[in-house]
Amino acid sequence: MGTATDSRFARRLHGVLRRTTREYSAGEERPLGGYLAAMAGFGAYTTAWATVVRLRGRPLPERPEPWDVVLTSVAAFRLSRLLSKASVTSPLRAPFTEYVGPQGPAELHEEARSEAGRNTAGELMTCPFCVSVWVASTLTAGQLLWPRATRTAMGALAALAGSDALQLAYSALVEKTTGE
Repeated sequence: MGTATDSRFARRLHGVLRRTTREYSAGEERPLGGYLAAMAGFGAYTTAWATVVRLRGRPLPERPEPWDVVLTSVAAFRLSRLLSKASVTSPLRAPFTEYVGPQGPAELHEEARSEAGRNTAGELMTCPFCVSVWVASTLTAGQLLWPRATRTAMGALAALAGSDALQLAYSALVEKTTGE
């Protein structure tokens, strides 16, 4: 009896999801099911971190320190771009993306593969804004569980972001003064 009810519920839910996708997409291919899976994955990921933090008995701060917010922002920015755009990390994205061409200094333009399952992962992996949500959550959990090591790593990422900014500024200055 329970199996038949479960089966009817699953069919009904599947129909609602298909109809919602069709109505939402306006004729475009939108992988809402993949996005839903990514959201569920992120929920499970953050729940796992929160559980570990709680089991370890780490107290949550009353509020984040402003310096930690700035450091986390800069580190999350740099690590997100490194993971989602850098040439050197393209092997991580390759199963889910297709190379299109270069995009900025040491960065690539890639597009998500169109196959079901790979599309959403490819979109997520090539979007620094999307990756930054996962990275910021990971860095925040790291600060609660291993504050010294995490802040050290974030300091290195912030220094890398500063170095990148100086490299770009230097290149722009050379180009402006030499006309190259």
